[in-house]
Amino acid sequence: MTEQEFRLKADDALEQAQRTLLPLADDEGFEVELQNGVLQVLFEEPSAMKFVVSPNAPVRQIWLSALSRSFKFSWSDDAAAFMLDGETLNAALDRLARQFLHT
Repeated sequence: MTEQEFRLKADDALEQAQRTLLPLADDEGFEVELQNGVLQVLFEEPSAMKFVVSPNAPVRQIWLSALSRSFKFSWSDDAAAFMLDGETLNAALDRLARQFLHT
Protein backbone atom coordinates (compact mmCIF):
# COMPACT_ATOMS: atom_id res chain seq x y z
CA MET A 1 0.00 0.00 0.00
CA THR A 2 1.35 3.42 -0.89
CA GLU A 3 1.66 6.15 1.72
CA GLN A 4 -1.18 8.05 0.02
CA GLU A 5 -3.46 4.98 0.16
CA PHE A 6 -2.54 4.44 3.79
CA ARG A 7 -3.31 8.04 4.70
CA LEU A 8 -6.74 7.87 3.03
CA LYS A 9 -7.59 4.59 4.79
CA ALA A 10 -6.27 5.87 8.13
CA ASP A 11 -8.24 9.13 7.88
CA ASP A 12 -11.39 7.18 7.07
CA ALA A 13 -10.75 4.72 9.92
CA LEU A 14 -10.29 7.54 12.46
CA GLU A 15 -13.47 9.27 11.27
CA GLN A 16 -15.37 5.97 11.58
CA ALA A 17 -13.93 5.39 15.05
CA GLN A 18 -15.06 8.84 16.13
CA ARG A 19 -18.61 8.21 14.82
CA THR A 20 -18.68 4.81 16.52
CA LEU A 21 -17.65 6.20 19.91
CA LEU A 22 -19.86 9.32 19.94
CA PRO A 23 -23.08 7.60 21.18
CA LEU A 24 -21.18 5.95 24.05
CA ALA A 25 -19.43 9.25 24.80
CA ASP A 26 -22.79 11.03 24.98
CA ASP A 27 -24.18 8.36 27.32
CA GLU A 28 -21.11 8.12 29.55
CA GLY A 29 -19.91 11.74 29.54
CA PHE A 30 -16.51 11.56 27.88
CA GLU A 31 -15.06 13.49 24.94
CA VAL A 32 -13.99 12.23 21.51
CA GLU A 33 -11.88 14.68 19.49
CA LEU A 34 -10.40 14.27 16.02
CA GLN A 35 -7.82 16.94 15.21
CA ASN A 36 -4.90 17.00 12.80
CA GLY A 37 -5.26 13.30 12.02
CA VAL A 38 -5.17 12.20 15.67
CA LEU A 39 -8.16 10.85 17.60
CA GLN A 40 -8.24 11.49 21.34
CA VAL A 41 -10.68 9.96 23.79
CA LEU A 42 -10.72 12.00 27.00
CA PHE A 43 -12.23 10.70 30.23
CA GLU A 44 -12.78 12.58 33.48
CA GLU A 45 -14.60 9.73 35.26
CA PRO A 46 -13.93 7.34 36.90
CA SER A 47 -10.54 9.11 36.71
CA ALA A 48 -8.65 11.29 34.25
CA MET A 49 -7.50 9.17 31.30
CA LYS A 50 -6.67 9.76 27.65
CA PHE A 51 -6.62 7.29 24.76
CA VAL A 52 -4.66 8.44 21.70
CA VAL A 53 -5.16 6.94 18.24
CA SER A 54 -2.72 8.01 15.55
CA PRO A 55 -1.55 6.81 12.16
CA ASN A 56 2.07 5.74 11.78
CA ALA A 57 2.68 6.09 8.04
CA PRO A 58 6.22 4.64 7.86
CA VAL A 59 5.00 1.25 9.13
CA ARG A 60 1.44 1.59 7.68
CA GLN A 61 -0.24 1.03 11.04
CA ILE A 62 -2.62 2.84 13.34
CA TRP A 63 -1.36 2.96 16.89
CA LEU A 64 -3.64 3.12 19.90
CA SER A 65 -2.27 4.11 23.28
CA ALA A 66 -4.74 3.17 26.02
CA LEU A 67 -4.67 1.88 29.57
CA SER A 68 -0.86 2.06 29.73
CA ARG A 69 -0.54 -0.18 26.67
CA SER A 70 0.20 0.27 23.00
CA PHE A 71 -1.83 -1.51 20.33
CA LYS A 72 -0.67 -1.58 16.69
CA PHE A 73 -3.36 -2.15 14.06
CA SER A 74 -2.49 -3.18 10.50
CA TRP A 75 -4.69 -3.00 7.41
CA SER A 76 -6.53 -6.18 6.47
CA ASP A 77 -7.77 -6.36 2.87
CA ASP A 78 -10.06 -9.25 3.82
CA ALA A 79 -11.81 -7.26 6.56
CA ALA A 80 -11.36 -3.88 4.84
CA ALA A 81 -10.36 -2.52 8.25
CA PHE A 82 -7.40 -1.99 10.53
CA MET A 83 -7.09 -5.14 12.65
CA LEU A 84 -5.11 -6.56 15.56
CA ASP A 85 -5.49 -10.19 16.60
CA GLY A 86 -8.82 -10.51 14.80
CA GLU A 87 -10.33 -7.36 16.33
CA THR A 88 -11.06 -4.17 14.41
CA LEU A 89 -9.87 -0.79 15.61
CA ASN A 90 -13.48 0.26 16.28
CA ALA A 91 -14.25 -2.86 18.29
CA ALA A 92 -11.06 -2.48 20.34
CA LEU A 93 -11.78 1.19 21.10
CA ASP A 94 -15.33 0.38 22.20
CA ARG A 95 -14.15 -2.55 24.34
CA LEU A 96 -11.34 -0.57 25.99
CA ALA A 97 -13.56 2.45 26.66
CA ARG A 98 -16.21 0.27 28.29
CA GLN A 99 -13.53 -1.60 30.26
CA PHE A 100 -12.13 1.69 31.58
CA LEU A 101 -15.56 3.10 32.43
CA HIS A 102 -16.55 0.02 34.42
CA THR A 103 -13.39 -0.53 36.45
